[in-house]
Amino acid sequence: MTITAFSLPVLGTIAFLGFVLITIVGALIAVLARRLIRAVAGLALCFTGLGGLFYFLDSPFLALMAILIYIGAVCITIMFGIMLAEGDALAKPTRHNTLLTIGAIPAATAILWAFTMIAVKAPWPRATTSEHMGSVEQIGRALLSTYSLAFEMISLVLLAAILGALVVAREGRNKS
Repeated sequence: MTITAFSLPVLGTIAFLGFVLITIVGALIAVLARRLIRAVAGLALCFTGLGGLFYFLDSPFLALMAILIYIGAVCITIMFGIMLAEGDALAKPTRHNTLLTIGAIPAATAILWAFTMIAVKAPWPRATTSEHMGSVEQIGRALLSTYSLAFEMISLVLLAAILGALVVAREGRNKS
């Protein structure tokens, strides 16, 4: 006798909804947290859920890259920046405008409703699926052939960001 509550499609749906919940909760923590460290932790949680959602889209490579790059690089770099910042800059209390928050809730609800209506009523083309779609080999071939110019431009932007970070770090050392 098999228990249908633990069948593979049901468990897959539960796992998918779990990753959606992790993503939404992480995003809410990132937006609503009053302390910057907690906001970055919420962002990392959101990116973890995003990696899980990429996995459900049959792209484990993108899932791993999202986790490695967004959590392992971006969130950790932001945390280091927060911890290395001056204490006076972090200690300033902030006041929130309650009227603005109350006004933002109906505006966000209206925008969410509009996007939902557009998504529901829009004609969506059928997705073409391939067995090897999104594989590491296909991504590598596309980056080095079809999208080689974009790949080189991204490399230059990353190089500029690294050089800028080095300049900022050197100026910070000279001040001390």
